[in-house]
Amino acid sequence: MDKIRFLTAGESHGRALTAIIEGLPAGLEISEQDILTDLKRRQRGYGRGGRMQIERDYAKILSGVRYGKTLGSPICLLIENKDWPNWVEKMSVEPVINPVQKLQMPRPGHADYAGMVKYQHDDLRNILERSSARETAARVAAGAVARKLLSEFGIRIFGHVTQIGPVQSSFSAIVQLQNLMNTGALDEIERLLERIEKSETACADEMADEKMKKLIDETKQRGDTLGGQFEIVAIGLPIGLGSFTHWDRRLDGRISWAMGAINAMKCVEIGLGSGVAQRPGSQVHDELFYEKSRGYYRKTNNAGGIEGGMSNGEPIVVRVSMKPLPTLSRPLMSVDCSDRSLKEAFSERSDVCAVPAAVVVAEAVLALVLAEELCRKLGGDSIKEMHRNYKGLVVEPLGW
Repeated sequence: MDKIRFLTAGESHGRALTAIIEGLPAGLEISEQDILTDLKRRQRGYGRGGRMQIERDYAKILSGVRYGKTLGSPICLLIENKDWPNWVEKMSVEPVINPVQKLQMPRPGHADYAGMVKYQHDDLRNILERSSARETAARVAAGAVARKLLSEFGIRIFGHVTQIGPVQSSFSAIVQLQNLMNTGALDEIERLLERIEKSETACADEMADEKMKKLIDETKQRGDTLGGQFEIVAIGLPIGLGSFTHWDRRLDGRISWAMGAINAMKCVEIGLGSGVAQRPGSQVHDELFYEKSRGYYRKTNNAGGIEGGMSNGEPIVVRVSMKPLPTLSRPLMSVDCSDRSLKEAFSERSDVCAVPAAVVVAEAVLALVLAEELCRKLGGDSIKEMHRNYKGLVVEPLGW
């Protein structure tokens, strides 16, 4: 990311998490309450662990905002870790007389072993503290600022869980949402979003929601964990974000990269995704229609809103698969790196299932990517300039 850049810092049990965001236009209204909404949503979800009972994340805006509006300079956010008082000595920046015992039993599926080898550490605490998904709180805070920018131009982002373990939701944004968009059923879309937000699993299918919660309870009893799948959707986008002219400017590529960089994500699909391999072209590509009253439109959205690396005006639909968390209350076997003996892997307080929370993180990441592409498309150093340029966007091919 070079137009809008962000950087996070901090450890899971350190003093705080920080994020610095650069490149946002001046004059954008933003408050700590805007960020708080998404931070609260990230802590939700059936199957979350004890850490969520401790932390009450709140992002303080330290710079880049004055009188409720961005200045155009870098924005610095601070999220204090409420659990820090219990870790002052364990995570001390300065040397201590009696260091805590080193952790040397890597968890299969975690960054522990590869990180210990790469950075030549003999204590996996030095790896897990930064590789922990706790860092995603900072990404959510940064994404909330980007989401605020997108909202200025009528762009909305939401997500929903489509699967936890083997339990699947019947709702798909590729089909049902597209039908609602084509019929202009705005009230039904709002009810859909309300249903997702009220669900403890962030699932639009109420029957599947109950089955998912039952499965999570059963899995917890076994000392195991669950992964799943979710969809992230962006609606109200203009045509032409991204580009076909350079490989690193293709919108689907940038989204896939950003989603794949979220902790525990193993697969990213746009639109039909892997389903395109199973159908002939006549059942994959979205036909284009025209009516004077509504202009150009499509009846299907198998492309997930992106063609040739560019947004095509339809909802962008991204499907992401998340692996089960690697910290199990009944640990898998590993090797003690101190003496190479076979032992149970290290275990620490963790979630049984964090898929609903991952939805919020992915929403934030998509907001950051789309906000950058919008800034690149519209140009300007202030929100006023961006609005002026937005009014001049071309919606039809030149000369047609």
